[in-house]
Amino acid sequence: INFALTRTMADTEALLRGLATTQLAAPFIAPPLRLEQVNDTRPLRIAYTTQSPVGTPVSSTAITAVEKAVDALRAAGHTVTEAAPDVDGVALMQAYYLMNGGETAAMFQAYTDQTGRTVTPNDIELITWAIYQAGLHTTAADYSRSLGIWDRAAEAYSRFHETYDLLLTPTTAKTAPRIDAALQSPAIIKKMHHAAELDPSEQQTLIWDLFEPSLTYSPFTQQANLTGAPAISLPTAISDEGLPLGIQFTAAKGREDQLLRIGYWFEQHHLLKMLPVAE
Repeated sequence: INFALTRTMADTEALLRGLATTQLAAPFIAPPLRLEQVNDTRPLRIAYTTQSPVGTPVSSTAITAVEKAVDALRAAGHTVTEAAPDVDGVALMQAYYLMNGGETAAMFQAYTDQTGRTVTPNDIELITWAIYQAGLHTTAADYSRSLGIWDRAAEAYSRFHETYDLLLTPTTAKTAPRIDAALQSPAIIKKMHHAAELDPSEQQTLIWDLFEPSLTYSPFTQQANLTGAPAISLPTAISDEGLPLGIQFTAAKGREDQLLRIGYWFEQHHLLKMLPVAE
């Protein structure tokens, strides 16, 4: 997805203000932004965790980045407590994969309706083909149950933010892989080629297995995506190999002002580590 990466908090705020709108045609409306409170100086109640919500390993670089941020925030007078929302991260991701399969199948059905052509394995990437095959067996009841899991997770985050203003985690569990890194094993690739021949439960297992290596890199950002919580990633760490790694703050719905506020604080105290951009 093409979007924007910002290099200053002023640009981040400008981008957010420019994108903020009320979509009256949408079935759900986001709460209005409270950006007039960005300059609030009252201490924040901040929770933090370095535990992956899906039980995968977290690198020492990511853990250290969070721990250094915790020390700095406490020194600044904020209340910082180790805590995390009560959410089953594995069940939430399984619900996402199931829903994604159903939506992929619907997309290709619409394509067939418009063109009269049925999609073949030669038309799309192999991973997309595997997701599509799993989606062909996703029922309306399956889809509705997965929505319920998302809703319960969003509720858990909302209740969590009644106690804590912000949740601090690593942005990713480890630094980015090489562009040519193999994230699927030969056995998984073989199964994807034969995805149409698997039964529905085997297809769902395949989807989990093929995404597990990439999910190991990004278990934290998924939580914000799937619960609708606003979040910001701040570049605060450089690994021994010279690769960047960020920390993520998540806020309650409608409290982007607190994300901007904490981002400005890290920027003003020179705690952000920016790498040069190649021209």
